[in-house]
Amino acid sequence: MWNGKAVMLALCAALALVPLAAHAQQEGVDYRALVPAQPTSVAAGKIEVTEFFSYACPHCNDFYPLLSAWLAKQGKDVVLRRVPLGFERPPWVALQRAFYALQSSGDLNKLDAPLWKAIHEQHRQLFNEQSIADWVGANGGNSDKFASAFSSFGVNTAIEQADKMGEDYAVDGVPTVAVDGRYVALGNEQPDILTNADMLIKKVRTERAKAAPAPKAK
Repeated sequence: MWNGKAVMLALCAALALVPLAAHAQQEGVDYRALVPAQPTSVAAGKIEVTEFFSYACPHCNDFYPLLSAWLAKQGKDVVLRRVPLGFERPPWVALQRAFYALQSSGDLNKLDAPLWKAIHEQHRQLFNEQSIADWVGANGGNSDKFASAFSSFGVNTAIEQADKMGEDYAVDGVPTVAVDGRYVALGNEQPDILTNADMLIKKVRTERAKAAPAPKAK
C-alpha cells in the first residue's frame, strides 16, 4: 500500500520528467502579439530578433551581457537587429546617434562594449556629440569619421526609422525584445524575456514548417 510520503515522492519524480518546453505560452503574459505584423529586414528562412535599447538605460546595461550570451547559443537562422531609441530625451538621443555614427564609421564592434562600461561603470558623462567624439578618439576609434557621421543624412534617416519602429512595435520601455516582427517577448525578469524569446523562435519555426508547401510527389 502506498503511504502519503511515497505518493508525494512519486508525484515529484513524475513532475521532474515533464520538460520545461511543455509550458504553454500565454498571450499577454509571456508574449504580446503585434497587430499588424511588422516587416523584417532578413533573408528568407531567417528569424529576426529585434532588441530595442538605449546606452543610457541601466536596465539595458544589465541586459547586454545576458543577450550576448543568449545570442551565442542561437541557431544560424536567428539574426539580431539592434534598434536604439531616444524617447525624445536629449542625452538618450545623443547616444542613439552615437550607435549609428559608430556603425557608419566602422567602430561599433570595437567600441560597443567599452561604451556601456564607460557610461555605467566609469560614470562618464557621454551625453553630447563633443564628449562622445572625444571619448571615441581616446579609445581607438576614428573621431573625425564619427563626428562627420553624427549629424549626417544617413544617421538622421536611421534615427527616423528607429523611432518609427519604436512606435510601430508599441515600445514603451527598454530593453524590449521582438521576434519575427510578430511577437514581443514579455517577462517579469530579464532572463524570463530571453526564455520566452526562445519559445517564440520555436513557435515561428513550427508555424513556418506548417505553412510550407508539401513536397511534390515524384
